[in-house]
Amino acid sequence: MSTERAPINVLLRSEQSGEQIAVMDNTVSADFPGPPLHHHDFDETFYVLKGELTFQLENEVFTRKAGELAFAPRNVPHTFANMSGAEARTLIVCTPAGFERYFDRMAAERAGVDPPPEATEPLPEVTTVGPRIGERPGG
Repeated sequence: MSTERAPINVLLRSEQSGEQIAVMDNTVSADFPGPPLHHHDFDETFYVLKGELTFQLENEVFTRKAGELAFAPRNVPHTFANMSGAEARTLIVCTPAGFERYFDRMAAERAGVDPPPEATEPLPEVTTVGPRIGERPGG
């Protein structure tokens, strides 16, 4: 039996927390461009476990390394990327819960399996408002 961990791991989901909190442990591949700048109606906290990640919060771009935290309050435009050239790992906490379904769907797609039944519930709305970090003018 392999002890290798999956790149996307949902540790705590809506159904386990009364819809209050979701926790994911995700490996972020080297040079991952991240999602476009976006916002949504839930808070998102990133605790970097390994490596380093680059974050954008509104117009501020900054790096967080292992042991450091980045917080994206609800409705504030944000994104992240791995621009370090080395794999990173982050613990993502979403409050309230619901967005873990997105990670469940991504994990199932990568594994070539059907997502778990709870992942078919609706996702919180995410609004794209800008480019990825590396696609920023002057970025």
